[in-house]
Amino acid sequence: MKHLLLTAKADISESLRSRWFLIYVLVFGGIVAALFMSGLTESRIMGFSGLSRVLVTYLQITMAILPVFVLITTVRSVAGDREAGVFEYMLSLPVALSVWYWGKLVGRFIVVFLPVVLAMFVAVAWGASKGVEIPWGQVLTYTGFLMSLALCFLGIGMLISTLARSSDVATGAAFILWLALLLFMDLILLGLLIKQGLPSEGVIAVALVNPLQVFRTASMMLFDPQLVLLGPSAYVILDAFGQTGYITWALLYPGALGLLCAGIGYYFFRRGDLP
Repeated sequence: MKHLLLTAKADISESLRSRWFLIYVLVFGGIVAALFMSGLTESRIMGFSGLSRVLVTYLQITMAILPVFVLITTVRSVAGDREAGVFEYMLSLPVALSVWYWGKLVGRFIVVFLPVVLAMFVAVAWGASKGVEIPWGQVLTYTGFLMSLALCFLGIGMLISTLARSSDVATGAAFILWLALLLFMDLILLGLLIKQGLPSEGVIAVALVNPLQVFRTASMMLFDPQLVLLGPSAYVILDAFGQTGYITWALLYPGALGLLCAGIGYYFFRRGDLP
């Protein structure tokens, strides 16, 4: 455990010195500032206003930005160290492969998760200072969503980084995966496909497998329990899971998928030719 924490600390220190982390922090801090400046807390849509609307808008924007940031920076981790010759140096030290791999994952998770959740809590603190009612249930649930989403794409990024033989190949594969997930995310389009005869089981499968869609639908469900914005596909989801069941799935599935991918990546990492 001591060596794992030291490895995580080393990865955190390396990330804090990199330019991508500065951009990462500025992006999410800028999003929160822009939401305040746009006056979202003063508007009302469908009876939904105040800090709750700021948080929902923040999560919808985060859904598009967080995965690509996590993927692009993480996939260069193992592949970049392989190209830089770090493995030869690492193998000369009394550090187990498991400690190095999982320590790197823990350190990277802290780096990618904290700026996102801290930006959200800045919004909460600002709202509290203005006397705005704080929806603590939504805040805690959204924190769980963000944690699960960050862990999901971190694990996927570690898997891609382990399999790729160069950082350029890993970056290209991560970007293609992100685009593919975006293409299969629009349940409004799937609602039209249901109307044209697509089996409901197919819609459920797409909604459950795509972590971006799971995150998006669950975050909308907290303020729109009937999922009116999703159209006919909402009936299929609600009939199959219900509100509580789907939110539970959204909290558990992305994180579990990320850990599974990270575990598969570790399997190939141990069996592969490190140098």
